[in-house]
Amino acid sequence: MSDKSSNLKKGQIEIELPDEEASGTYSNLVMISHSASEFILDFISVMPGRPKAKVVKRMVLTPDHAKRLVNALSENIKRFESENGTISNDDQIDVPFNYRGPTPEA
Repeated sequence: MSDKSSNLKKGQIEIELPDEEASGTYSNLVMISHSASEFILDFISVMPGRPKAKVVKRMVLTPDHAKRLVNALSENIKRFESENGTISNDDQIDVPFNYRGPTPEA
């Protein structure tokens, strides 16, 4: 057993953040679709004056993980707003209706 694994408590896992993911990926639009067995989140970067938007990251989640994500995000938004004030969502974003995301299939 390695030193790292011996330092972890039972039921914990070690999470690694690869260098190429550490700086993150910018997205200002998310398109969501689902099938009976998964949720697909396409994170998109839309830039003003550009005729095309690009999917910069696609995440595929099981329904239970999607629900946990919603709950965790909601809790974090509440914490953020209690510390920083209400987040305004007045901005209108033109959704690219010609977007051809995944066709939900089981």
